[in-house]
Amino acid sequence: MAQMDYYRVLGVSREASDEEIKKAYRKLVFQHHPDRNPDAKDAEAKIREINAAYEIVGDTEKRRSYDRLYWGDEPRADYVDLSAILHEMEQKLFDEGRKELFALLVKNVARVKAELALLRERTVAAQGYDTFKEDLVAERGAEVMDDFLTEEMEARKGRLVEVAAEMMVSQGVVKKSDEGGFRSLRGQLEDSFRKGRIHGYASALELFYERR
Repeated sequence: MAQMDYYRVLGVSREASDEEIKKAYRKLVFQHHPDRNPDAKDAEAKIREINAAYEIVGDTEKRRSYDRLYWGDEPRADYVDLSAILHEMEQKLFDEGRKELFALLVKNVARVKAELALLRERTVAAQGYDTFKEDLVAERGAEVMDDFLTEEMEARKGRLVEVAAEMMVSQGVVKKSDEGGFRSLRGQLEDSFRKGRIHGYASALELFYERR
């Protein structure tokens, strides 16, 4: 099953303006509406596909998130394994969270050094000597994460997770009508982003770590 390209569904390019996307959507709805195609067995499915595409790329913020999640520097391949599709999306969200926290912390060297000093104390107390102990670093990252997060960062995460979840629904990973499954999926995607943030925290600290 190939990942769905919402621009292709609407018959527009990635460079299309908001107005062009809106016009394309209206034209397709008029053309494929079940009321106009009573004998077409796939009319309702086609309209659902068109509506799903427009719900994402017809919204400025969702479109930006979709472009970030769908289009990457790596060439894309087709997948038939739904678990592979989900894993790929989890990895993308993990990377987004990792880059976000890493970029934030490397600009705050004083805080990084303060974190390293605290972790050094905990590490020496736990094992008797200083080293970069990854499990303690991750534990501290989870403990202190809220100190670094802003409303803007949380809103951005929410947009990315929302679009990612909708993309997984379109791929058949879970049905949106399955409320429990959809909530579980969102939680799984949010957890990937959170783990990425913790990894970004650890990566920033490791960059400045010097063993004593």
